[in-house]
Amino acid sequence: FPVTINKQKVQELKDLLKESDELILATDEDREGEAIAWHLMEILRPKVPVKRMVFNEITKEAILKAVDETRDIDQRLVDAQETRRVLDRLFGYRLSPVLWKKVMPRISAGRVQSVATRLIVERERERMAFIASTWWDLTALTDQSFNARLLSVDGKRLATTNDFDSNGALKEKSANQILLLNESQASELATSLKGEKLTVKSIEESPRTERPKPPFTTSTMQQDAGSRLGWGAQLTMRIAQSLYEGGFITYMRTDSVNLSETAIKAARSAAKSLYGADHIPDSPRFYEGKTKNAQEAHEAIRPAGESFRTPGELAPELSRDEFALYDLIWKRTIASQMSDAKKQQMRVDFEVKSKTGQDAIFRANGSVITFAGFLAAYEDIVEEKADVEDTDRRLPAMSLGEKIKVDEYSCEGHETKPPARYTEPTLVKKLEELGIGRPSTFASIIQTIQDRGYVAKRGRALVPTFLAFSVTGLLEQHFTKLIDYEFTAAMEEDLDRIANGDEERVAWLTKFFYGTENNPGLADLSADLGAIDAQAINTMRMGDDIEIRVGRFGAYLQQGQGDDRKFANIPEQMAPDELTLPVAIELLAKPSGERKLGVDPETGLEVIAKSGRFGAYITEVFPEETVEEGAKKKRKKKDAPKPKTASLLSTMSLDTVDLADALRLLSLPRTLGTYQDDVIT
Repeated sequence: FPVTINKQKVQELKDLLKESDELILATDEDREGEAIAWHLMEILRPKVPVKRMVFNEITKEAILKAVDETRDIDQRLVDAQETRRVLDRLFGYRLSPVLWKKVMPRISAGRVQSVATRLIVERERERMAFIASTWWDLTALTDQSFNARLLSVDGKRLATTNDFDSNGALKEKSANQILLLNESQASELATSLKGEKLTVKSIEESPRTERPKPPFTTSTMQQDAGSRLGWGAQLTMRIAQSLYEGGFITYMRTDSVNLSETAIKAARSAAKSLYGADHIPDSPRFYEGKTKNAQEAHEAIRPAGESFRTPGELAPELSRDEFALYDLIWKRTIASQMSDAKKQQMRVDFEVKSKTGQDAIFRANGSVITFAGFLAAYEDIVEEKADVEDTDRRLPAMSLGEKIKVDEYSCEGHETKPPARYTEPTLVKKLEELGIGRPSTFASIIQTIQDRGYVAKRGRALVPTFLAFSVTGLLEQHFTKLIDYEFTAAMEEDLDRIANGDEERVAWLTKFFYGTENNPGLADLSADLGAIDAQAINTMRMGDDIEIRVGRFGAYLQQGQGDDRKFANIPEQMAPDELTLPVAIELLAKPSGERKLGVDPETGLEVIAKSGRFGAYITEVFPEETVEEGAKKKRKKKDAPKPKTASLLSTMSLDTVDLADALRLLSLPRTLGTYQDDVIT
């Protein structure tokens, strides 16, 4: 597989090499960097001594140290990277043509991008299968500025979110053990409790310790920048690259959570000077990564240098985005070497009897930070969860048997929520958990699946298109093994074995492509295209006679067969989980996409309104044939005049536009006058 070469740059390097006593290769210290260094050797063919220099931060001290500690090119890393490069091309070159023939031209398959698309499609399938369930509960609003939630009635626990499964239905094991209130029951209970005081039944206090998280890897940096700054992985990596090139942070593509001894000293020193000696533990903290197949050639991402400059000190040198990301990296690094945070949790249960004789138990939760520790530098973001009571509020001092006045008992309805769609940070986290891909590839993977039309962003959510359903369905049915999560992760482990010298790359690639006696390889799997029914792959059945079809110009609905078929375009902005059967019926009930409006009295041509890919429009209709001397002759397409067309205005509708509106639209553009000598005539 050829490598793109910049001939002008290569010649420039060769000219410089003629005047040099040695060649120093200073590419990144990872598989890609090692392969680049090897390729330079292959192209330049140096006759002078060659040294491989590696460094993880662009500072004077790091560069000077790297100059003194050069090494040879690690051929095992080169082999692993070359294997990855060939593997990805074999995968894409074999499967992409299948998609062109069976789904749509100019799309692609990829070893990691297809798995990422599958994850997003599977999440949308879960949302489509989801059926919302409702339940009600009560909240006691006290006169002491805290609320308590209803826990049980007559010994039977009230339903919570955890009692419903991923499809929104009540779990079978919970059905007979919980109390599921409807609106009227909740309202009746609230009425019967009106004016009744809560009595403190029990008080539980317990200490809680929180440990800081390790410093950033590429993946966790992308996740945090997504959660806190709302950035995509691509933007995060671009800003991180800028910070690295400016010498402000260490190398930003890493799986490692380790810090060097110098970095640990710098972090502890900064924490001590800023927050006090009591905010750092007696001994340094060391972390172990949990990522599958982690390459730990680098440190974790941290501020560069032997002492860490604060974000405030660097503010004049950084852009706004650079400052925001450096601030996150600095805080996370400092916090990773700080003391645990300590909290005191408090749980208070209250009992109350309703006017109808029911015994109800209410509960209030709270906590107080008794020692901030690392939270003084960096507080974690906790993702919001529906129907979970806030536990970080402070509760007043109370004693057993104390009566608490309630201002109001309010009832509130809840509805189970479908699984949340992936965002860029959560998709990166999932890929990392599965051991699929590398930190350096996550951003490009997410961008690729958007560029191919498989995924669109709605706010921060990644929403699959119907095209993604067709592509994923084809790959799942006919190339099951190739997009299996464990199989893809296992390939990463095999690449690690090649990098460690435990596997030979040509032998491994041969086995992958040609397979073994009992295990077919990529060549056999992608050979029989006749077994793939293109129409079936691009069809999703909704009802007895309603189908979703994926065509070259987008997704559409089809109802019926033969000459009685009806069609309707699916709006491009409609997510798959929003296209329910009632919505499909409504779309099919709208005008079929073409209405005859009448005849233009000036031209005698018929005027129709149509629904097109880019919206509704008006057009003239020319007769398909002309009569000359009694013989019918078809007009050649190249000789046919072009009909006038005009898009409907935003205030117009396809099913209400009339001939008068159409003629006004077709009259545009109009000549208003002639511009001469500053006078319009």
